Amino acid sequence: MNESASNVRTESGSEVGNGVGNGVDHRRLGRELELFDTDPLIGAGLPYWLPDGAVVRQALEEYVREAERRAGYRHVYSPVLGKRELYEISGHWAHYSDDMFPPMEVSGEQLVLRPSLCPHHAVIFRSRARSYRELPLRMAELGGMFRSEMSGVLGGLTRVRGIQLNDAHVFCTLDQVAEEAAGALALIREAYAAMGIVPVRYRLSLPGPGGKYVEAPGNWERAIDLLRRALDSCGLAYEEGEGEAAFYGPKIDVQVADPAGRESTLSTVQVDFHQPERFGLAYVGPDGARHRPVMLHRSVIGSVERAVAHLVEHHAGAFPAWLAPLQLAVLPVTDAEHDAAARFVARCAERGLRAEVAGPERGTLGARIRAARLAPYQVIIGAREAAAGEVSVRLRDGRRLDPMPALELLDHVRELVEAHSTRL
Repeated sequence: MNESASNVRTESGSEVGNGVGNGVDHRRLGRELELFDTDPLIGAGLPYWLPDGAVVRQALEEYVREAERRAGYRHVYSPVLGKRELYEISGHWAHYSDDMFPPMEVSGEQLVLRPSLCPHHAVIFRSRARSYRELPLRMAELGGMFRSEMSGVLGGLTRVRGIQLNDAHVFCTLDQVAEEAAGALALIREAYAAMGIVPVRYRLSLPGPGGKYVEAPGNWERAIDLLRRALDSCGLAYEEGEGEAAFYGPKIDVQVADPAGRESTLSTVQVDFHQPERFGLAYVGPDGARHRPVMLHRSVIGSVERAVAHLVEHHAGAFPAWLAPLQLAVLPVTDAEHDAAARFVARCAERGLRAEVAGPERGTLGARIRAARLAPYQVIIGAREAAAGEVSVRLRDGRRLDPMPALELLDHVRELVEAHSTRL
């Protein structure tokens, strides 16, 4: 279970991530920009995504899936329901049931909306015999999970009941754990660079007094040592936080801050000796004997909802071009250039770029430029540009480019988008 998906608190216990008091509130911006919304008929903590918000979410999901594929992960799908017995075996029922929805009685069985994906992945691992030659086995999923949050603490995308989690589990030998954890941290750093965000700190989250933790002191010590080795090998400074561990093991939490300076956890790396033992996971080693794998939990962007909320607030809606719902706002000066603008938009679509025409019917050119201020590129086509097959370009940061061939601009934008660059 990747704890980054849970609705976390600051060290003082206050709620974080709901945008209250921020100069930039993702809930307000999300509605103004028509990214997402909620409705009492659907239910509290269950936001729906509008078309522009769906574009941001899809771009983020496609990015992380491709990054995982390049890193050797194989993707799976697993059900959002499981028998209560599954979570009794995993330990969630004993340690986490207060945050789970009640079981549903179906044909004499008790089914539960899953609070995490890791028990399902453990079952997938043990679905057939495994050899040491398959390890590390990296299994990833963008899957739904559910938390039974009280209605009074729900808000926007940061505290929700239905979560889409970027989750993965690496099944590996003890000798491979530190290297795999370091590889996961590298993926996280790469993703943050693409999203244009910076972590405020790395935290090694340890057990604390009074917590509901698995009783296995030796495993805890080994797991903590392995995560320290991973952090040190990456040259990352970190702090330790007691009482922040998952119930089954310690974790590295990558902390981000909202515009008001309040922290939340976006990404995690966790070491788990508990669930491999509980599920009887094994692989055949080079000696022909059965050995127990270690289970590394890893989330690059955590919950999609929280990631988008942070991006909305961090960028104030002015997303990097690869994430922007509208990448090129095409502005014909007069109706006479409408056809040239429409042809340019069609060329954008052919190259997988998101563009639309904002013609004179939407107001003066100045008004349309102001309305398109969040688009990375404002493409202006007047009589001279239309005749020459060129475009004039205003960048979101205020720079103006000399008129250039339309295809030259498109090649430039596509190159930056495909590279997931934050540059314009």
